[in-house]
Amino acid sequence: MSKPKYPPMPDNRNKRGKNVFPDWKVVRFTITDEIRKPQSDAPHKIIYLQRVEFDDKRVELRLCYYIIGKLPKMNGRWVFGQFATFLPPKDFKAITEQARKKGWI
Repeated sequence: MSKPKYPPMPDNRNKRGKNVFPDWKVVRFTITDEIRKPQSDAPHKIIYLQRVEFDDKRVELRLCYYIIGKLPKMNGRWVFGQFATFLPPKDFKAITEQARKKGWI
C-alpha cells in the first residue's frame, strides 16, 4: 500500500496575523520564522513551532499544527488546527533541538 500524497506544507514566514482578546483589544504580529515537522505517528499532521514578533517588538513562540481536512470544503487540504495539540515526546525534542540551533531558546 502506498503512502498518501499530501500537498506541500504551508509556509507562513513573513505572514501577518492578529489576536483579538475578549475585551476586543487587537494585537498584530508577523511570523518571522518557523520549524515544520510531520508528526512521526500521524503523517496527516504537521507540527509547527513559529517565531512570532509582535508590533511592539516582543518575540514569542507559538506551537501549533496543521492537519489534512476531511470536510468537503477543505478535503485533502492543510487546515490550521484550532485546538491544543498532542505530540510524541521525540517530535517535541526534535523541534526544540532545531529551535536551539536557530538561537530561539
